[in-house]
Amino acid sequence: MTAIARLSQKPWIWSWFAAFVVWFATIVVTGGASTFGLSQAALTFAAFSIIVGIGQMFVITLGPGNIDLSVPATMTLAGTVALKLMDVDNAMIVPGLLVAVGIGIAVGIGNYALIKALRIPPIIATLSMSFIIQSTAIWTNRGLRIKPPSVLAEFTTSATLGIPNVAIVALLISLFAWFLLEKTIYGRWISAIGQSMPAARMAGIPVDGTRFATYVFCAVLASLAGYLLACFSGGAALNMGSEYLLMSIAVVVIGGTAVAGGDSNVPGIWGASLFMFLVVSMLNTYGLGAGIRLVMTGLIIISVILLAGGRQPGTR
Repeated sequence: MTAIARLSQKPWIWSWFAAFVVWFATIVVTGGASTFGLSQAALTFAAFSIIVGIGQMFVITLGPGNIDLSVPATMTLAGTVALKLMDVDNAMIVPGLLVAVGIGIAVGIGNYALIKALRIPPIIATLSMSFIIQSTAIWTNRGLRIKPPSVLAEFTTSATLGIPNVAIVALLISLFAWFLLEKTIYGRWISAIGQSMPAARMAGIPVDGTRFATYVFCAVLASLAGYLLACFSGGAALNMGSEYLLMSIAVVVIGGTAVAGGDSNVPGIWGASLFMFLVVSMLNTYGLGAGIRLVMTGLIIISVILLAGGRQPGTR
């Protein structure tokens, strides 16, 4: 088998290929004038999708029916409370981060408590939790838009060696996620549960503990994304996480992670997140109307999924 044939069977290659095609089509129209700016913008905005997408990927890998719909509300609450606590004070950056992480832990515990105690499907449990979280965010926000501390605002909007700082944070999280999935027993437990929960129980795998940790991990990543996004955008808004509900699911699917569970893909999350941003940028550059952009975006996403669907199960 040739190298190209082997590469084409990798689940992540199609999202990266699609991202490159869209990037190239955009710079062709602009004559290459926006190459650097477009690349930086893509890395910056994709970083938030990558962070929440990785968390969602862990949950989806647990198998059919596992999904976290509380991601947008968790982002909003974490960003709102953290900024309110920091109150533009640079000395409060670390406490603000710890509070955001604490909110993620609490949300993750709440999500799995509903799933386990009430024995209701995760999609219902996490959706119910999202209403509670969003209501808390509304009560906490009270229409205020508090600015982030200057150091944090500078960090999230700046770059190091030409690479946006938020993209560097996303890369570090991605490497940690890859290590968990590929090099730890926890990662093997997640894959085993996703492939067959009854078989995992019979093998002695702590299914409940693994699922619990995974839902907490997903919520913590959503909280971290909300913390960074609020600082990047200059303040927390009540709708700041709304676009990341479908986005967090789309990047997992487009990135090559098996929706049926048991097979995750960290590199694919990057390709899919870059692709999702670039396709909108390309269609805007071509001057297409909003309706046409939505239709074209849907068709392009379907095409990428169909191309990725021809791979062999279990290939990485």
